[in-house]
Amino acid sequence: MNAPVPGALEQLLAHYLKLERQARSASSLETLAFSMVNDSQPLFGYRHGALLITGKVRALTGISAVEPNAPFVVFIERVAARLASSERFALAGVVPAEDLDQASREEWQGLSAPYGFWLPLKDRKGEVFGGLWLARDNPWNDAEQALLVQLGDCYGHAWCALQPGKPWRLRWPARTRWALAGVLLLTLLVPVRQSVLAPAEVVPRNGQVVTAPLDGVVAQLQVKPNQAVQAGQVLVRFDATTLKAQADVAERTLGVAEAELRANSQRAFSDADSSARLDLLAARVEQKRAERDYARDLLGRSEVRAERDGIAVFADGQRFVGKPMRTGERLMEIADPAQAELRIELPVADAIGLAPGAEVALFLDSDPLNRHDATLERMAYQAQTTPAGQLAYRLDASFGQSPPRIGLRGTAKVYGARAPLALYLLRRPLAALRQSVGL
Repeated sequence: MNAPVPGALEQLLAHYLKLERQARSASSLETLAFSMVNDSQPLFGYRHGALLITGKVRALTGISAVEPNAPFVVFIERVAARLASSERFALAGVVPAEDLDQASREEWQGLSAPYGFWLPLKDRKGEVFGGLWLARDNPWNDAEQALLVQLGDCYGHAWCALQPGKPWRLRWPARTRWALAGVLLLTLLVPVRQSVLAPAEVVPRNGQVVTAPLDGVVAQLQVKPNQAVQAGQVLVRFDATTLKAQADVAERTLGVAEAELRANSQRAFSDADSSARLDLLAARVEQKRAERDYARDLLGRSEVRAERDGIAVFADGQRFVGKPMRTGERLMEIADPAQAELRIELPVADAIGLAPGAEVALFLDSDPLNRHDATLERMAYQAQTTPAGQLAYRLDASFGQSPPRIGLRGTAKVYGARAPLALYLLRRPLAALRQSVGL
């Protein structure tokens, strides 16, 4: 026995129930929005369908991504804003062209179908949070309008189930939003104290820099990092093998020159040629004596001694041992532990207006909870490349109380003049915009 063929009414009801089932089973707002503007098109035969939430178009028939500045989108949002100012906004029904202004009516003729229907979407409290704009080429009959009203209730319920909270545009009235915007604007004008963060290091103040006194190889390092030293104590010994040989040769060469001078002095009484050579030989003796003294001086420099009391400040002595050094190359620094200052490397991108006497707060990496106060003394006019490869200005600050241990590193917070909060928050973005745009 064959099953009866369903009539048009049964097919219409089945399609409507399918739409309700799809709406209630939607897993996301995007899926529901796509179904609202596309799946009901075969049932109602409309040409355009647009979903608006809080006055903004969220989905369009046959369009995967909505372009906010498209002419049709702008037209739909203008129509929704016009309806929102009237009582028709909460009522489902056909939208007469007479309810719109002249500009909207002219755009309607070129952008949409002649018969438009507005289907509001309401929450559980009956407040409108959005709606559907459906337009087609033939008029809407009463049966279709009744089905649309029921379908609108289903769509509104499904949307609120996926988004229980109200959109922020509907949580507060327009007056409240304007008041909040005014308060925010006034807050951005509140003057605050500018400040920047930069890496910093505690360095010796007025320390004695110890450099290589000659070209040679370091044979032995007599002190360790941060070791207390006294004036006259040997710090570094250079390899003196070649220097001792040069001093010995210079000493013997001087002896030969002096012997030759004495021999010619004795023959000068009877030999005129020997008498004539005395001045030349005396000059040669002085030359050889100067060479001997220079060799002895170099030999004496092979031991580098401290010129003052303090501590030896350097990183690692093993990198010096066995390494050829050139004259003037830095070895270490002798500093007084009680005299230290703060050296700050302020990146060029973070530079603000600073003046001597500005407040500086240091937070050490080894003790980030305690603050050490300092005062800015100098700021370099020209930026230099740091060992990390960053272009930065050098800032020097002095500690007001007992300074931390020399060599400690941390982050310094340098305070500048007062400026509006908006400038404080947007200084970096504005600087980047200016560099990219060139204004």
